[in-house]
Amino acid sequence: MVGNTLNLPPGFRFHPTDEELIMFYLQNQVLSKPCSVSIIPEVNIYKFDPWDLPERTSFGEKEWYFFTPRDRKYPNGARPNRAAVSGYWKATGTDKTIHSGSKYVGVKKSLVFYKGKPPKGTKTNWIMHEYRLNESRSQTIKKSGSMRLDDWVLCRIYKKKSLETRLEQKEEHIIAENVPNENHNAMETQLKKIPRTFSLAHLWELEALGSISHLLDDHNTNNDTNIRAAEPQSSSSLLETRLNEPLFVKFEDQDQNAYLNQTSFYNPMLQFQ
Repeated sequence: MVGNTLNLPPGFRFHPTDEELIMFYLQNQVLSKPCSVSIIPEVNIYKFDPWDLPERTSFGEKEWYFFTPRDRKYPNGARPNRAAVSGYWKATGTDKTIHSGSKYVGVKKSLVFYKGKPPKGTKTNWIMHEYRLNESRSQTIKKSGSMRLDDWVLCRIYKKKSLETRLEQKEEHIIAENVPNENHNAMETQLKKIPRTFSLAHLWELEALGSISHLLDDHNTNNDTNIRAAEPQSSSSLLETRLNEPLFVKFEDQDQNAYLNQTSFYNPMLQFQ
């Protein structure tokens, strides 16, 4: 199967439903009516480890489909033999019944591959979905004298991503988004975070504008000597003195053309405590 090339149109993707896998592919395989295009190969998957199975088919990227027989574990029993080369397949969860309309047509079973020997195997990320026809249970009784349990079942095999792999991919994605473009420096990247409307206090809080704050501090430091020399007292004390003094308003007398100084409209709220 490795050297075969499927004559498929560009962009073809194989994503059948559970019902389609049972009614069209598996049922036709059991009735010796295979599909005109050999998308699903015939491979005894229990003679290989799951990581070697993708090489046994010429179709599939993240999941692979196979027709495989099932053998008995014991001569007089109905349990399947699920031992592989370096491990075994272990069923997990409950079986899912497949219906076509209102008719019960098949069963879907989920299995996980374990490395080593049971019951002390090591769990892996390889998952298998096994599809079998509903009629296969009645065929089991007829084949009681043989080790063959089922002529054909359909298996979908894929590798589930571990939690560590997903976290590493997420971190790489975040890092890739935070790396600035070569044509933009770090300052331009930080300036993009400034909103359209902002206050002066917001500007002081931004770490990216530390250089601006430094420049303003230097400017105030350089002019501090000149300001102190020009003013006899500090601006804060001068403001406090002016606010504590009573306010005088000049009025002009039209007849005598004289100025009268009187206290008027004094606002006690202007005095700071």
